[in-house]
Amino acid sequence: MNIIIIGGGASGLVSAIIAKRNGANVTILEKNKQCGKKLLITGNGRCNFWNEQQDIKFYHSNNIDIFEQFLKANKTKVLSFFDSIGIVSKNKNGYYYPFSNQAVSILNALLTEVHKLKINIIYEEVTNIEKSQNFKITSLKNTYYADKIIIATGSKAYPKTGSDGFGYILAQRLGHSLIPIFPALVQIKGNASYYQNWAGIRCEVKLAYYEKNIYQKEEIGEIQLTDYGISGICAFNLSNQVAKSLTKKQKTEILINFVPWFQGTKNDFKEWLDNQNKKLNKYTLKEILEGFLNHKLVNLLLNLANINEKTTWSQINKDNIVKLIMEFAFIPTEVLSFTNAQVCSGGIPLTEINMKTMESKITKGLYFTGEILDVNGDCGGYNLGFAWMSGIVAGENITKKED
Repeated sequence: MNIIIIGGGASGLVSAIIAKRNGANVTILEKNKQCGKKLLITGNGRCNFWNEQQDIKFYHSNNIDIFEQFLKANKTKVLSFFDSIGIVSKNKNGYYYPFSNQAVSILNALLTEVHKLKINIIYEEVTNIEKSQNFKITSLKNTYYADKIIIATGSKAYPKTGSDGFGYILAQRLGHSLIPIFPALVQIKGNASYYQNWAGIRCEVKLAYYEKNIYQKEEIGEIQLTDYGISGICAFNLSNQVAKSLTKKQKTEILINFVPWFQGTKNDFKEWLDNQNKKLNKYTLKEILEGFLNHKLVNLLLNLANINEKTTWSQINKDNIVKLIMEFAFIPTEVLSFTNAQVCSGGIPLTEINMKTMESKITKGLYFTGEILDVNGDCGGYNLGFAWMSGIVAGENITKKED
């Protein structure tokens, strides 16, 4: 059986290895000059390739019920696969990394197995696919034929790694529809004039996301305050919903709690500040706040509350400053573009795929893996997790004889 895999990224390499182990003649067509280009930059070059907490709440899809069944059936396959190619991993609070702490270790292990199995890699850009009895794949240089194919081209996210969205066009030419694509795991922009004053601040926060004044989701962790808005993992994990909401022109708001360590209400916090003031009775409000907040952030909050830096706690409207600290209103105006996004939301609907095999329900012999499908995950190894799982399932099933 001749199989061609279009795309030599994470899911493409895994599906190639599994299919070859099962006896197929496998060729990878990769448009870049090297495979796994995007893989090398994941996890800031350390490659957080898996997470032990494989809960459906960390994934997103327009057909989440279909994906949930897929997740339950396949989440145990990933670590044994990496063990089979010699990766020694370390588990840091549930986050899996190669023990070397280098993404290149994952890529090298995959490519070593590819070469040992004598899987052919051809570095050419595919321009078209046609299906009659078999598949005709046209590249910029040659024409290839295959009994079955896997499209593993990725999405439109981070195009400098080669993800330009052309896989969507190929899928549509072969009969598939497309759920609208949005940047995900990306920075969030606002348009307030004071952002230049908080640019460069890193702080631990709790972010509460509201859509049409209705609470949707919460994230806790570090964010970066920038001259355009907010960045960091917490912001990234909200960006998918923010992008969709803004496209629908729905009211969106993110409330930033700068004291996530405080367990209590705003009234409780006001009482806590009262006690701090009694304990530090010669301190200004600025000096009290600098005991637990970034001094640059303190200056901004006081300025927004029209409080002089020499003012004391007893002289101010306490509710106003407490609200700014615990429920600082950030109004998103847009998310940054696909150029900045780590992944995309949207893609080929799961209803058009047999998720037990990854084969198209529309075009026989056509399989899909990875980010081209309508599945995206939060930060923490979930997007790579889906790449591995879908690659394994496609590789296992593409070599099976037709009934």
